[in-house]
Amino acid sequence: MKTNDGSPFPTRLKQARTRLGLSQKQLGIMAGMDRFVASARMNQYERGVHTPDFKTVVALSGVLKVPTAFLFCIEDELAEKILNWIELD
Repeated sequence: MKTNDGSPFPTRLKQARTRLGLSQKQLGIMAGMDRFVASARMNQYERGVHTPDFKTVVALSGVLKVPTAFLFCIEDELAEKILNWIELD
């Protein structure tokens, strides 16, 4: 079983999801996951138990309307600037 290696991904994923008011299940389904596993998979991603493959990361960033860079941004200040930038666009 994979565990979070200090990646900011779980935190950024949850931050982006809650920003849009989506449930874990809604996000998973919108990103193309089977509705029966969407909630569990998203929960595992947000807890850092598992890490999605790149294709899934791209799908999630599209649904969440954030650049993939946001999902891996270590610095909180830079992550906030990315969100501000996309809101201006």
